[in-house]
Amino acid sequence: MDLEKSLKKSIAVNTRLLMPGKLEGIGWFTFQVLKRIVTNHPEYTFYFIFDRPYDPSVIFGPNVVPIVLSPPSRHPILWYIWFEIRIPQLLKKLNTSLFLSTDAYTSLNAKTKKVTVIHDIAFEFFDQQVTWLTQKYMRYFSPKYAQ
Repeated sequence: MDLEKSLKKSIAVNTRLLMPGKLEGIGWFTFQVLKRIVTNHPEYTFYFIFDRPYDPSVIFGPNVVPIVLSPPSRHPILWYIWFEIRIPQLLKKLNTSLFLSTDAYTSLNAKTKKVTVIHDIAFEFFDQQVTWLTQKYMRYFSPKYAQ
């Protein structure tokens, strides 16, 4: 059996921070990396998973399938629901070979192989810049995500 043909050629991507006009460090990183990966790998299908309506300008090619998955995940309770319940359900349905998340969050419950990009751990050093609940969430989940 040809290994190349046996591999699933689809990747699910957490694109919840890919919002033109609101891009900051992680968003710009995500934009630049995904634009290149999608363009350089037309043989793959990329499922861009958004948590709210998306801008068509971030659909970088015909090999991108945008999906809006509720609820919008902008609060620690909603992060949990999105990453630990909704994402695993969707990944099981899509049966992709990989889940890529570029914003330091991932799903502990998803059975799919995962690549998680962690840019920094500023929440550990600048705790006054995030809410108490965000601090608790990040201190609990970040070591698990890194593991």
